[in-house]
Amino acid sequence: MSDTITSALSGAQFAGFVTVSEGGLRGMITLRGDLSSDALARAVADTTGLDIPAQRRVTHAGAMAAAWMSPDELLLMLPYDQAGAMADKLAAALAGEFATVANTSDARAVFTLQGAGVCDALAKICPVDFSEFAQGDIRRTRAAQVAAAVWMSGPDQVTLLCFRSVAQYMFDLLCAAAAPGSEPALYA
Repeated sequence: MSDTITSALSGAQFAGFVTVSEGGLRGMITLRGDLSSDALARAVADTTGLDIPAQRRVTHAGAMAAAWMSPDELLLMLPYDQAGAMADKLAAALAGEFATVANTSDARAVFTLQGAGVCDALAKICPVDFSEFAQGDIRRTRAAQVAAAVWMSGPDQVTLLCFRSVAQYMFDLLCAAAAPGSEPALYA
């Protein structure tokens, strides 16, 4: 067993009409519980400084983000080296509450798509209405045959999360969707 921790694809990149980049190591904590609970909201705010996001939204401050994943699930994203300590701190803050905290940092791969055509590229592979997709929105969906979450993380920028086990497939899929010459035709 190696002590060296690496990301799924070691920073792979592709430049098409959209740039696709493997996002490297990212700390992730899955938090399950009653998202309307004052105790849960207080624990998240006290440990991360973030508010519970609204449905299908992401709140963020600096390198920390909280993503609404389902009515009883948040995904906290933070620097990789802080995930273990943050999960322990959050679990301690929620002791006695009906909630679970799991450090899931090594379970997923992260990709960043950048460029004016990012929504056009993703629309080829995801059943999401990207015309209504605003900065700070997140959707759990599929990218072709793979479960994924897509987050409009900046102007002309989407962060995509998928399971690490399908990282190479996802990268290849995203590259094909962003390849030069595959831009959508504009109709007058």
